Parts: sequence; structure tokens; C-alpha cells
Amino acid sequence: GRANRARNINAYLADAPDCVVSSRSRPLCDVPSMVYGNKPVDGGNLILEADEYEELLRNEPFARQYIKPLLGSREYINRLPRYCLWLKDVSPVELRRMPLVMERIERCRQMRLASRDEGARKLASRAMLFRDTNNPESAIIVPSVSSERRLYVPIGFIDGSSIVTNLALFIPDAKIYHFGVLTSQMHNAWMRAVCGRLKSDYRYSKDVVYNNFVWPVPPASLKAKIEVAAQTVLDVRRRWMDADERCSLAVLYDPDTMPPDLVEAHAKLDALVDRAYGRAFMDDAERVAHLFTLYAEAVRPEKR
Repeated sequence: GRANRARNINAYLADAPDCVVSSRSRPLCDVPSMVYGNKPVDGGNLILEADEYEELLRNEPFARQYIKPLLGSREYINRLPRYCLWLKDVSPVELRRMPLVMERIERCRQMRLASRDEGARKLASRAMLFRDTNNPESAIIVPSVSSERRLYVPIGFIDGSSIVTNLALFIPDAKIYHFGVLTSQMHNAWMRAVCGRLKSDYRYSKDVVYNNFVWPVPPASLKAKIEVAAQTVLDVRRRWMDADERCSLAVLYDPDTMPPDLVEAHAKLDALVDRAYGRAFMDDAERVAHLFTLYAEAVRPEKR
């Protein structure tokens, strides 16, 4: 290969300007905000494992309308069934029809009252709810921890029928274009360069990774192509997952088992997102160097 002499090696081992990517509470660019998933603080009483879910519905079928699938990083990537009681709009009259649900709420109340944490004790008065109750009609879910073996962090869309726990992040009201850029090699290279680690796994951070990422500004025609390519990635994934319920994102994104049609769909999307940054890149090192240069330019006015 060609030998390139680096002009400057920064703290992230990128041939790019010296800069430290600091924690930022809002995105640097004009994109929807990423938020933490919902923290239960419930002692496990509002959460139902698959067997508890079956048992509750056998004994209290009326509760079905107040149960939603629950997704953290593990459940989302591995397609594991887990559920929660979501009682945000339940009427007191309907609640009385569900004594087993009321027992769980009471246990949650007791757990919160007994907590050393003042914040948890304050939550005892609304023991039927998670601490957080964010449940948008549409959002992109981003696992906060993901295996370092994968080329891409598996992200995707969820709707209002699922609840995201605080073991994942999500972006309410994000669009297919945002998915396209975030699932690209460009964004994944940035994530690998600046994110923290949990053991050797990648730990995605909204304040460091997402909020400091410099988005491209493609012309409308190229943006439309990115959206089409992004939808193709989702379609290919959906085909595999619909065909076999054992097929999870963990299987689809394992480098040893990633299907050729998914590899190809991502490659097409990667090329278009690279183009949105105005040039072709040889490898991730070049992508990261370019992104650091853009980042240094974006934050320079703040130094005045």
C-alpha cells in the first residue's frame, strides 16, 4: 500500500487537528436530539420476563392492553422478548379490575419508599409508572453497548408500541435520512474513534459520539438517494427477520454470518454517505481524519 506520512497525530490517533471531543448536551448540528431510554426504578415489579408475561395474561387477560414490549440494547439486538406494565393512562376503575397488577404496583411502591435514594422515595407516590415515561410514536433506537466485532452498530426504528429502557438511547421523530447517515461506515468510524468502552465492547454516548458528530449537507438529489439506500438496508433486514424468528440483528451483523445482500445494501449506502461529505475515502482512518477536521472547524468559534 501507499505510505502516507501523517501531518499530525491527535489524541485519537487520527491524522487530524489536535482537539479533544468534549461532552456536549445538545447536537452540534441541526438534527433531532438523542435521549436516554426510560429508567424504571421499580425493583423489577413493573417489568415482566417472558414467562411472567405469559402467566399474568393467563390469570389477568384484561391487562394485555397495558403491557408493551421492553427494549434495552440486549433485547433489541438479540430479539429477546421482555415486557413492561405501561399504565400511563389507566383509569382507577380499570386498575381495580387487575388485582395482580395492583400487587406489583404495591411492591414497587414499597421498594421505592425503602430506597436510600431521595429521588426514588419521591417516586413512591406514582408507583404505577417508570421514573421516565418517554414513548414517542416513532424513534430510532441506538444500543448503548455493542460488540466490537460488528462493522455497524445495529440501530433501527421503533414505534409507540415499544418502550426503550435506560440501557439504550433513542432519537424521537428521527427520519429515514438520519438512520441512513447514522448506520453508515462514516458515523460508525467516528463512533469507534471517540466512544468509551465497556470491557472491549463499544459504549455509545449521546453527549460525546452523537452530539459532536458533524453531519453532511448533501444536495436534495443526493439526500433522496441516501434515503432510498437506507430504506433498502431496512427492507433486507426485515426480509431475513420475517423469514425466521430466530434471526436477530446479532446474527445479521455478525461478520461471520452477515448475508451478502445486507453487506451490499450497506456498501451502497456507505458510498452515498461518503459522497455527501464531498469526496471518496480509502478507509476509516481517512474518514475519521476528515471528521476531526470538520469538528475542529465547527467548534473553533467557541474558542474566542
